[in-house]
Amino acid sequence: MNEQFGFIGLGLIGGSLARALRETFPDSRMIAYSRRPELSEDLRGAVEANVADDIVFSLEAFRDCDYIFLCAPVDKNIEYLPQLKGILRPDAILTDVGSVKSGIHIAAEQAGLSADFIGGHPMTGSERTGFANSNALLLENAYYAVTMSENVPQEKADRFLSLVKKLRSIPVLLAPQEHDIAVAAISHVPHLIAAQLVNLVRTSKDADTMRLLAAGGFKDITRIASSSPALWESILSANTTAVLPVLRRYISLLSEAETALSHADKAAVHSLFSEAGSFRSTLQERKGVLPEAFVLHADLRDEAGAIATFATILAGHGISMKNIGIVHNRAYEQGALRIEFYDKDSLDRAFSLLSDSHFSVYR
Repeated sequence: MNEQFGFIGLGLIGGSLARALRETFPDSRMIAYSRRPELSEDLRGAVEANVADDIVFSLEAFRDCDYIFLCAPVDKNIEYLPQLKGILRPDAILTDVGSVKSGIHIAAEQAGLSADFIGGHPMTGSERTGFANSNALLLENAYYAVTMSENVPQEKADRFLSLVKKLRSIPVLLAPQEHDIAVAAISHVPHLIAAQLVNLVRTSKDADTMRLLAAGGFKDITRIASSSPALWESILSANTTAVLPVLRRYISLLSEAETALSHADKAAVHSLFSEAGSFRSTLQERKGVLPEAFVLHADLRDEAGAIATFATILAGHGISMKNIGIVHNRAYEQGALRIEFYDKDSLDRAFSLLSDSHFSVYR
């Protein structure tokens, strides 16, 4: 595949995409746009890593691109649409990686690009930013939300979905508004909550003691508060319509918790945690538009070669693992090793095999 990919923005997500494309299509040409003669740290890093073949200073250089990825902040991506209108080839695909979709689809339609634009949102990331922290593995097995209008030709739709799969991501087709409401609840409001939890401690009179004792649960739940302020200013401004109702509902639920505590209503407090726990245990089942995940957890001894032992046992019986990773917070997971399989049969066999080998495993 000797196609040409153009990038506007090569930060964490754009850089990870570019790295994945380079690994998947090593003979393709990759160009990145710079608004200024002096290159940013991200662009210099992309050149040094041999991810970007050329840095261009005019959008005209994108005329020969088969795909153009908009990987700047959400509001900046929208600003580029009119400028790209007369540059795109008829068969080229224009896409983005922003975490808000409704606004850019409206802007694409207004710019006359509704047949050329396909919205994309890799559901992956890190609290770290910039090309230096990008990694092709961020795309592997990640859900990739895809939004498009009815005007997109089937050939383009199929081609883009095929590209996502070749990057080893899992495409999930959603309507733009459906996407924005979902991410408001599972990403945008949680970032607000994490930031304000940190600010709660920061502004407390016992902040020094709290900071000294903060560990485990607090650090896990507030990790995303370290994300880029500029990025989240852009995201939340673009998705305010979807975020506000979710945020108000969350505030209402906090008020219910306050009422339960004020009235010493133990049953209500118990129900709060019981219902939340029951629902959370279903999250990894990924029903609905998302395929089921086949996962088990296992206790992991703190010794050299512990993970290799699991891998050797499974490999010796022809069981392939889709993913394996350490669960960093034992307080909220049964077991410290998370192993994902490709199908239910592999999960069942692994569970039985590891149990027979006297490992503590949990489904």
